[in-house]
Amino acid sequence: MDITERAKKIKLLLLDVDGVLTDGKIIIGNYGDEIKNFDVKDGLGVVLLKKAGLYAAIITARNSRIVKIRARQIGIDKIYENHYKIKSLRDIKKRFRVKEEEICFVGDDLIDIPILKRIGFAVAVPNAVKDTKDTAHYITKNPGGRGAVREICEIILKAQGKWEKIAKRYFE
Repeated sequence: MDITERAKKIKLLLLDVDGVLTDGKIIIGNYGDEIKNFDVKDGLGVVLLKKAGLYAAIITARNSRIVKIRARQIGIDKIYENHYKIKSLRDIKKRFRVKEEEICFVGDDLIDIPILKRIGFAVAVPNAVKDTKDTAHYITKNPGGRGAVREICEIILKAQGKWEKIAKRYFE
């Protein structure tokens, strides 16, 4: 099945954080405070996806206040914090009333592989580890934290024929 056919079926975009929504770097200050970089284009991609009626969720192994703040800013529906991400898949399907083939997941490391193997549109970023890239249906052109999420949002919206309507206001 080609990428467009996979993208047409998607109802939920599921995202890893470190290495996907960020470049994977975590800066820790003298007082234990964390700093992460998020790409504004990725954020708008999620906002546009949500405007088109799709769901967006985050699944991360780490508990982070910064991620909660960013998720709220871009309209993420739910954050799952679980080191064994596959354990959250049942709840994700139930909460969003989606089948596995209606989920797109973007990951970058070994911890993401169990979900990537189960869902309809498995995506890795170019900075992902080799085993994760080998599992993916698609590897983004843009790296994690630098437009990869936006790229996937556009692929999904264009495949579903929603891009022109959603982006139209920005073209005028």
